[in-house]
Amino acid sequence: MQIAIIGSGYVGLVSGTCFADFGHDVVCVDKDPKKIEALKAGKMPIFEPGLEDLVAKNVAAGRLSFTTDLGEAMKGARIVFIAVGTPSRRGDGHADLQYVYGAAGELARYIDGFVVVVDKSTVPVGTGDEVERIIRAANPEADFAVASNPEFLREGAAIDDFKRPDRIVIGVEEERAAKVLEEVYRPLYLNKSPLVRMSRRGAELTKYAANAFLAVKITFINEIADLCEKVGANVQDVSRGIGLDNRIGPKFLHAGPGFGGSCFPKDTLALLKTSEDYNAPQRIVETVVTSNDNRKRAMGRKVIAACGGDVHGKTIAVLGLTFKPNTDDMRDSPAIAIIRTIQDGGGRIRAYDPEGMEQARLMLDDVTYCAGAYEAIEGADALVIVTEWDAFRALDLTRIKALLKAPVIVDLRNIYPREEVENLGFQYTAVGR
Repeated sequence: MQIAIIGSGYVGLVSGTCFADFGHDVVCVDKDPKKIEALKAGKMPIFEPGLEDLVAKNVAAGRLSFTTDLGEAMKGARIVFIAVGTPSRRGDGHADLQYVYGAAGELARYIDGFVVVVDKSTVPVGTGDEVERIIRAANPEADFAVASNPEFLREGAAIDDFKRPDRIVIGVEEERAAKVLEEVYRPLYLNKSPLVRMSRRGAELTKYAANAFLAVKITFINEIADLCEKVGANVQDVSRGIGLDNRIGPKFLHAGPGFGGSCFPKDTLALLKTSEDYNAPQRIVETVVTSNDNRKRAMGRKVIAACGGDVHGKTIAVLGLTFKPNTDDMRDSPAIAIIRTIQDGGGRIRAYDPEGMEQARLMLDDVTYCAGAYEAIEGADALVIVTEWDAFRALDLTRIKALLKAPVIVDLRNIYPREEVENLGFQYTAVGR
C-alpha cells in the first residue's frame, strides 16, 4: 500500500520505516529541508537503536523515501498519517495542535480519491473532529475519513515495540477507514497482535489514559521508596513483592528520580487540561504531576545531603543526562533539575552521557562535558548516577575510588549492590534502600 507520513520526527520516522519494512511503499514528508537532506544522506535526526540500519535497508529496497513536497508524498496514497509534534502549549499546558491542524489544512488540497487521514500524533479528545472539519472546509468535495491510531512506542525500544505491539488501537467512525487500517497492519496479525477497534474519541483518550496510568505506577513506587527509607525496608524487595501480583505487574515499578521524556510530562498535563474543559477532575493525575515535579529537585537535595549538606565549591560527577537509556532525548529529564539544584547550592558539574550531551548543551549552562565516565569522575567530590545506561552498570569501583576526592556515590537508579560498594569503603546513597 502507498502510505504518506507527515512529520519525520521520532514517531513519523520510526512508523514510516517499520511500515516500509512490512513491504508498504512509504514517503515521509517534513517541512525542514535540512532534516530531509540529512535523511536522504542516511543521517538520523534522533538516536534510536537499529533505526539507521533499518532506514538504509528500506531506502535501498525502494520502499522508503523522503521529501519536503506534501503533494508528491500523497500521490497515490490511500492513507496519510499525521505524525507531527504536539508539545505543551506555553502558558496553559494544553497540547499545542497548530502543527496537526496545519497539516490537515495543507493535505486537504491533495486528496484524490478516497483517503484515510490518521492522527498518529498524541492528541486530546475531539481533535479528530476538528481535523475532519478543517479538511471539509478546505476541500468540500474530498472523499476521506479521519481516524485515530495512537502510538505506544518506548524510546530506546521503538522498533521492537512497533513490530511486536501489545495491541493496535484504531479509532474509526466508518467501515472504509477500518478496512484500510486493517490492511496496513495485516503483517502484524502473524504475531497475533490484537487490533482493538473503538470510536475515534475513545482512541484519543486511550493514549492519554495509558500514559497517565504508567506515570501513576512510577510515582507510586517512588513515594513507597521514600517510605522504605524511613522504615528501613528495601524498595526493590517491595517492588518485586507487589509486581509478581498479576493484577499489578512488574513493569514501571523501579524507584528513581522521577519520570521525564517526550510523553509522560506533557501527556499528563494535557489530560488535566482536558479534564478541566469537561469538568471531570482527575485528582490522582494532579497529584502525580505535582509529586513528580517536586521529586526531581528533591533528588538534587539528596545529592547535597550525601555530600555533608554543602556542595559549595565542590565538583560533582554526573553520569547520565537523558531521561532514560538508549535515547538522546533530554526533554524533562530529571538530570536537568538535579544539576540545577546542585548548581544553586554552589556546586560544579562534570557530566558524561553516551548520547545526550549535544542536547544537554542546549539546556544546561556551566557544565563541563567529558569524553567518558572516568574522565567525569576524576577529581570529583562525589559521583551521581542519574541514568541507567548499560555502560554504567559495571564500572571499576576500585578505580573510581582512586579517582574521586571523596568516596561518595549517589546511585539514583539502584544499579549497584549496597554491600559490595560499602565494603570497598564508599559512602553509598541509593533510592528506597
